[in-house]
Amino acid sequence: MTYIDPDRPQFELFKSLPRDHPIEMLNLVRVRDQAAYPADHPLAADSLTGHQAYENYGRDSAPVLKRVGGSILWRGAYQATLIGPPDEQWDFMFIARYPDAHAFLAMVKDPDYQRAVIHRQAAVLTSRLIRCAPSETKDQFA
Repeated sequence: MTYIDPDRPQFELFKSLPRDHPIEMLNLVRVRDQAAYPADHPLAADSLTGHQAYENYGRDSAPVLKRVGGSILWRGAYQATLIGPPDEQWDFMFIARYPDAHAFLAMVKDPDYQRAVIHRQAAVLTSRLIRCAPSETKDQFA
């Protein structure tokens, strides 16, 4: 099963959670070999890779992320899965921080973001987007 966009129940759950505190979104992304733009999109005939399409998404969505007060807290490169499904491998891994859930919702409703997300949809084979509440504890597991 692939996961590209949230389904309605997942999005409703997200919206039902408290909104007035910082949130962090863990992003795990695996891209397609070839981007899959809609046939009528200007880049459909350009044979972009999934990596190239996702880079377009990053370039076009970064100003919106900044505008809503968000930032990339951490970015890393996948190496291996020690515990978990061996077939889950990730091309992009990062944590985005938002001042609150209102900022995240403002980002996804922003017209510039809505134009950028077509690149993400064309690029992504599967992904995980996990909302987290920041914790001040930095030296304990629990």
